[in-house]
Amino acid sequence: MKKILAAILYTGLVTLANPALADLTKAEAMREGDMKKLTFHSDAQPAGTAEFTTFDGAPVSLEQYKGKWVLLNFWATWCAPCRKEMPMLSELQTEFGGPDFDVVTVATGRNPPPAMKAFFDEIGVENLPLYRDPKSGLAREMGVLGLPITVILNPEGQEVARMRGDADWASGNAKDILRTILEKETAS
Repeated sequence: MKKILAAILYTGLVTLANPALADLTKAEAMREGDMKKLTFHSDAQPAGTAEFTTFDGAPVSLEQYKGKWVLLNFWATWCAPCRKEMPMLSELQTEFGGPDFDVVTVATGRNPPPAMKAFFDEIGVENLPLYRDPKSGLAREMGVLGLPITVILNPEGQEVARMRGDADWASGNAKDILRTILEKETAS
C-alpha cells in the first residue's frame, strides 16, 4: 500500500512540477492526418543559437522569443511545398499570435530579399516576419535537412516537436493541438 501511495504522490508531484510536459503528451495524442508527421520529443532539446537577420540585414536570434511558444518554420523561395503551407502559417499567426505565441519564418540558404518579398506578396502573406538565414547557420545548427521544416519551441526556447515536410497548419487538428499547448501554458 505504501508503494502505491508513493507512486501516486510521485506522479502528482512530477505533473505539478512540469505542467507543460503533461500538456505535450495530450497534444501528441491528438495528432491526426498531416499532424501525424509532427514528432514530439520525449525531452526538450536545445534550439539553435546562431544569429540570422531581419529582411534589412539586422541581426536577430531566437533568444528574443524566449517566454513564448514559437512555431519556427524554415523555408525557401524555390520550395513549392513552402508556398502551399505559408498562407496556413499566416492564418495561425492571425488566430493565435500574441504575447504567448508567434509563428516565426526563416528563409534559409540563398533567398534574395526581392524574391522573398515577391513570394509573400504573391501568396498574400503580410503578418509573418521576412527573416533570412543566408548562410544557413541556424538551419545547420538545428539539423534542418530538406524544406520545409517546422519546429515548436517552448517558452524556455527549447525544441519540443518537429515536422518534416509541409502540412495543413490551418486544419482543425493542427489548431486543436496548438490550443491544447497554449491553454495549458497560460493556465499554469
